[in-house]
Amino acid sequence: MAQTTTAAPHAQPPGTTTSTGAPQATDPAQADGSTATTLDQVKVTGIRASIQSSIDKKRDDTVISDVLSAQDIGDLPAASLADAIETLTGAGSTRDKTGASEISIRGLGAFLSNTTFNGREITNGSGDRSVNFNMFPSELINTVAIYKTQRADLIEGGVAGSIGLETVKPLDYGKRAIQLEGKGSWAEYDNKYKDKDGIGYRATGSYIDQFEFDNGGKLGVSLGYQKLEGTDPEESITSGSTWYACGYATTTGNCVEPGATAIDHGTPYYLVPSSRIYRLKQERNDRQSEFAAIQWKPNEVVELNVDYQHTDRNWHESRSDFSLSNANRNIRNVEATDDGIVRHLTGSSSIDTSSTLYDRNEEYTGGGINLILRPSAAWEIDADLAYSHTTRTDTQRVVRFRANRTGIDGTIVPGISSGTTGYVNYAWDWDGDVPSIALDPLFDRYDYNAYSGAARVTSEEEQNDHKIRSGRLDVSYLPEGGFLTKVKFGGRTSQTDYAYFDQTLQTDYATNNAAQKALIVAANQACRAEFPQADFMDDAGGNTISSWAYFDPACAYQAFRSTFDTGVDPDYQDPNNVGITEKTRALYAMGEFRSELFGVPYSGNAGVRWIKTDVRSAGVRPALDVTRNDDGTYNIVANGNYDRLVTKAGNDRLLPSVNAAFELRDDLLLRVGAYRAMARPDIAALGSGRDFNTSATAAYGSLEEALSNVQATGNPDAKPLMSWNGDVSLEWYPNADTILAGALYWKQFNGGTETQIFDETFTVNDQDVTVPVARQVTTDQSSTLTGFELTASHRLSYLPKPFDGLGFKLSYNYADADYTTQDPRLGEQVDATTGAVTPAIVVPAGLSGYSRHVLSGSLYWDLGKFDMQAIAKFRSHYYQDFTGNTAQQNRYYGDNTSVDFRASYRFDKHLSMSLELTNLTNEPRVAYQPAYGNFREYVSYGRRAYLGVRYRF
Repeated sequence: MAQTTTAAPHAQPPGTTTSTGAPQATDPAQADGSTATTLDQVKVTGIRASIQSSIDKKRDDTVISDVLSAQDIGDLPAASLADAIETLTGAGSTRDKTGASEISIRGLGAFLSNTTFNGREITNGSGDRSVNFNMFPSELINTVAIYKTQRADLIEGGVAGSIGLETVKPLDYGKRAIQLEGKGSWAEYDNKYKDKDGIGYRATGSYIDQFEFDNGGKLGVSLGYQKLEGTDPEESITSGSTWYACGYATTTGNCVEPGATAIDHGTPYYLVPSSRIYRLKQERNDRQSEFAAIQWKPNEVVELNVDYQHTDRNWHESRSDFSLSNANRNIRNVEATDDGIVRHLTGSSSIDTSSTLYDRNEEYTGGGINLILRPSAAWEIDADLAYSHTTRTDTQRVVRFRANRTGIDGTIVPGISSGTTGYVNYAWDWDGDVPSIALDPLFDRYDYNAYSGAARVTSEEEQNDHKIRSGRLDVSYLPEGGFLTKVKFGGRTSQTDYAYFDQTLQTDYATNNAAQKALIVAANQACRAEFPQADFMDDAGGNTISSWAYFDPACAYQAFRSTFDTGVDPDYQDPNNVGITEKTRALYAMGEFRSELFGVPYSGNAGVRWIKTDVRSAGVRPALDVTRNDDGTYNIVANGNYDRLVTKAGNDRLLPSVNAAFELRDDLLLRVGAYRAMARPDIAALGSGRDFNTSATAAYGSLEEALSNVQATGNPDAKPLMSWNGDVSLEWYPNADTILAGALYWKQFNGGTETQIFDETFTVNDQDVTVPVARQVTTDQSSTLTGFELTASHRLSYLPKPFDGLGFKLSYNYADADYTTQDPRLGEQVDATTGAVTPAIVVPAGLSGYSRHVLSGSLYWDLGKFDMQAIAKFRSHYYQDFTGNTAQQNRYYGDNTSVDFRASYRFDKHLSMSLELTNLTNEPRVAYQPAYGNFREYVSYGRRAYLGVRYRF
């Protein structure tokens, strides 16, 4: 009978691991030729297996990276893909009601990183270059990697890093797997609604198999499907997106702005928005996803991979807004800080209650064909054709009822001042979580009769269409010996097409028109409904408004329009609409090497990548009609005619890179990396659209004044943000369950973001009128970011059972940057012709998405069949730009902490159950604008729970 022993682990060079991810045990008896000892096999599963696999992949990579990998399909330890990525070192997210969404790496915004799916660029429906991770089921993704330094063969765009998502290759997976999983989902805030949506669900099925043929050929097949339905209730206090720097001179009308020069010379000011809004949302969403892959190896020379992904997701939202729509009117009794942040004021505003039906459909289709030829042991040829297409269509139907001096029954409404519009006095105080608003006590916001004023019905259809077609060719040569272990070269070509369409139909109903007045009265009386939610914003300290007069949105819309159709004209040419084509060509050459230096083994890669980008941006400029009033003022509107405008731009860049890893010991690696990287502007930000803000009712003193609010919503000639980058990291791998790593990094950018004023000429009534137009540009000024990150993962295997299954993972990232982004309206502005500078009113922001601190930690307990994991994530405040619209003012999100919990129990190798709890601390999302610390928005979502059952055949 053979004796069974347990050998001490012996650290191996990178890549030497067992199938479980643990280092191989070395038996001394084998060294002298004696009989090998039989070792016990321990299969590691669950959370511990995922962490072990992540450690192995980080150790083996040729660049500084962090990897999250599942041993089995569906085992990523998170409720969503973005939540999983957020557990990686240095990864932070912008969080919303469904959890994490956009990802920032090392405290840098999503636009400074790029994401690939099976090695290919992917599209989204936002008009930027980030990825909507909620479109991809985490159950069908097997590996997520963040590459924090660059190689020449990686697709450009990863200044902060590159995120790689991978699905299973069926032949490489190596075993048959048939799996069914069902999860029920519960949203805490759904209980607040009188008409509850109830329990949601997520059903997933996957099938992986391999087939061998008599001629030696092999075929692998992978299929995945998911169907999801759930509810996403949300409540918020928010503000209009335009902010004013008002002076303390009082007026019964809108506040007077003293201007940047006066403020720079000491004139005091305060910041107020165009409106203040209380908003509730009841939302239902569904998603259907299908994934498929075929891997065919007819012989040892040829390998063919074909993969396909499709996701169709829909949102259905019912929204009610209670608005103070003139938040900058009749301002008095202001108490504000020196930098304009208001703590108290009084004012008077019109009062609106608006009902909205909002629908979104977002559909993603992607995939490709990959052919690999291995004509000999030394050569490999890899060709790839890929396609990615996302369409997002948003449809809104909005009805606004406005409070009026006279109610629908002809009686005077208490608390509303005289005048045809009617205003309500209020006091605004901010001394809690959210500001409190005290309306004139004589005004009853629940009184349906009061909302008899000018009504407005708006229907809007907005579409983002984003398409990428690409081809890639890589050729690799493996020398038989010497310093170089691989030589690789190749090229890539791609064409990105992006189109944005926004068609809006707005109809105003006046009270001085008998027929229109009758419509307002009829709709008001027919569509009154009970307020749908209880305890609105009860979690927010300081809130004073918890309900208001509510009108059923579907009823109200049809009461005015007599149909549910939007009625928009699909052929209308909005000057804000854009069509963009971006063509990219890239060539690269790279060598991989391995040698020794003073007895220390080292390996790495060095190469260079050349990128050429050409942009074609199409837009329109409307013809404008002007009428002159008896008092000498002007009204201006677009007359439906327009001129087409096409702008072309281009640039090319050279991106060198080098990475090296020094094996100081078998368990200790020193890595260094240096590279140049680029981040292109958001694809939507390359548009040549203009926002005219024209109005048939607004009166202007001159044509120039009428056009003074023209804003550029993009810049086709915007240059990529370039950076030189350096990284060094030290990684210690004492055993399969432990890593301790630290990294220092440095980035020098070629500039900041500022607003420049360009003169543009428009034709108005056959007259040429030249007006200043603001555009955001990237400057040539240099800026620097420095940072460090720490990672620790360890299992306490030396504790007595059952505590030997306890383990933890911690990661922390710190970054410091001096990059500046000026506010488009209240920031510094430079005349592009004269160089004259208008000083900034508000402090500039930094890089979009930049957080100084990002921290995540998890504690897990492996009890054999039972696994538990608690995950906490923190991200300090950051500036977040508005996707694709450079005219929007600077917006910041405050510090955010979230805590999630995950547990699973395996009854046997077939059946398991899981429980996931997210946002346990019910952390709200708080936003500020246009300066950090100045309240803009408070959004709350509540906690969520998922209970699942999985069966593997």
